[in-house]
Amino acid sequence: MSGVKVTIAGIDTATLPVLTHQQMMVYFKQYQVGDLAAKEELVLGNLRLVLSLVQRFAGRGESPEDLFQVGCVGLIKAIQNFDLKHQVRFSTYAVPMIIGEMKRHLREKHPLRIARSLRDIAYQALTAREELIREFGYEPTIKDIAARLERKEEDVLFALDALHEPMSLHEPLHQDSGESVYFMDQLKDNNTSEDLWTTFMLLKERLKHLSSRQLQILQQRIFHGATQVELATRFNLSQAQVSRLEKSAYTLLQSDL
Repeated sequence: MSGVKVTIAGIDTATLPVLTHQQMMVYFKQYQVGDLAAKEELVLGNLRLVLSLVQRFAGRGESPEDLFQVGCVGLIKAIQNFDLKHQVRFSTYAVPMIIGEMKRHLREKHPLRIARSLRDIAYQALTAREELIREFGYEPTIKDIAARLERKEEDVLFALDALHEPMSLHEPLHQDSGESVYFMDQLKDNNTSEDLWTTFMLLKERLKHLSSRQLQILQQRIFHGATQVELATRFNLSQAQVSRLEKSAYTLLQSDL
């Protein structure tokens, strides 16, 4: 976004500085001995990082300005807790904390009601996760978090999963050399094309709209080789009714594919 004027939360992003890794290490050493001016430089030098992460939550019904401000809170927390002895790049450490603040902000407006006990476990798990990241400098596993909380792994996993919002296959995750990397890109493998994967997902969604009788007919016809006459006898229908049900099921499955 260099050279392009974009104003967000009152800040002209075109004027934001970009710090190299070496510059940030110098500022961190100065800040960690009490130099508050160095902290300000670190904040300013990483606002572009916050801005790039705001794009991940586009279309969630929240203004970019609000998410940017919330992300800045996460950035400041990351700066305050970053430990040079972890020997990791600051962005690697900061991104989960910034995203965590944004997700926490969005969860407060979550349209689904979640049981208080479940929500408490989830927030405890998120807090434990941030503590473990600060202590060890890497993303903890569910097993690590459960051990810290002295809870069963399945309880922690279920609580965290309850807070998740549905994610679009085409939601941008991050930028790679100027190109958006989408959730779909992370699901591809060498044996499955994107077209095949998309068709599979569409087909799976369409199956939800078939009646139980249509599903039974397709299952018997495709996987067991049953004839329409056999199915008519089994389901106490006429052959014409079986044919119409089968035809309507195929019509629905083929739409938008």
